[in-house]
Amino acid sequence: MTAGRPPRVLIDATSVPADRGGVGRYVDGLLGALGRVCGSGVDLAVVSLRTDLERYTRMLPGAEVIPAPAAVAHRPARLAWEQTGLPLLAQQVGAEVLHSPFYTCPLRAGCPVTVTVHDATFFTEPEHYDKSRRTFFRSAIKTSLRRANRVIVPSKATRDELIRLLDADPTRIDVAYHGVDQAAFHAPSEEEKARVRARLGLGSSSYVAFLGAKEPRKNVPNLIRGWARAVADRENPPALVIAGGQGHDDDIDRAVAEVPSHLRLLRPGYLRYADLPGFLGGALVAAYPSYGEGFGLPILEAMACAAPVLTTPRLSLPEVGGDAVAYTSEDPEQIATDLTALLDDEQRRLSLAKAGFDRAKEFTWESSAEVHIAAWSRARS
Repeated sequence: MTAGRPPRVLIDATSVPADRGGVGRYVDGLLGALGRVCGSGVDLAVVSLRTDLERYTRMLPGAEVIPAPAAVAHRPARLAWEQTGLPLLAQQVGAEVLHSPFYTCPLRAGCPVTVTVHDATFFTEPEHYDKSRRTFFRSAIKTSLRRANRVIVPSKATRDELIRLLDADPTRIDVAYHGVDQAAFHAPSEEEKARVRARLGLGSSSYVAFLGAKEPRKNVPNLIRGWARAVADRENPPALVIAGGQGHDDDIDRAVAEVPSHLRLLRPGYLRYADLPGFLGGALVAAYPSYGEGFGLPILEAMACAAPVLTTPRLSLPEVGGDAVAYTSEDPEQIATDLTALLDDEQRRLSLAKAGFDRAKEFTWESSAEVHIAAWSRARS
């Protein structure tokens, strides 16, 4: 008898990378919210990498947290274990639903499966992925749409693209917007801003910020070209700081080589988590001219840090930004024009910062957790 009883759910958190990138932010945010509501809507078990065991045990005092075999830290071994060891573990913990948070799932799980498909850009923007990655994720998405009892997506745009391109069943798709950790991403103090500028060697210099993976889809080369055109003739040109993972976009180096010598472009790589509010909130503009996103967590996090945001109206980004961000195109000339307009209008930047900060409060991990719990309950039944 299951009526009225919370579903027993096993969440596979073994796909979370050490750098806590997009999938890490999603899983951490979701599990944190589930930890705060655990017992009221879900009976939770989590399997994680051994490096995350302490984190999730602390985060989820009411859940069973299980270490995965050490070998699954390597992707090929993890994918093999997902097909064999994960279904066995689901059986051992008495899972009524298995949730896979990153595209792939076991073909024979032994219980209902839910899968998070984060975006459809492998189909809508195929030219921005290398062939092996594109082929793998296209296959994984098609398999999950066919095999999973329910599919969770982070935006209506992603849902609509899966329906349009892959004839996905709309009755089996649930939209769960990502949230933002208001404690981690907040309007920074002047001290926090100054600390980041000092750490980056900027002193009191102003700057435009980008934070994210340096993948072709993120359009970093055109941001560099647009920024250079926007600031080249200014008396005190703001720097451009490209922070985040290294990625695999060779065109970035070519764009960097074109930057005039009097302009300053910094590529500090990963920043400390504690420095992100000061970095984003201390920027004149947080620029994110992506070709398309499944959700757009970086712009939401920038909004939560009271940064004026410049992005594109592609796919899900208007769902997140609404009227609280400025929009541009992917073209460097238009980026230059729209960035110039923002840099020349302090009042508009202040207005966008406030509007974005207020809008970000509408996106909570608790709301996302509620949608997940409802999806798991539907999958069980």
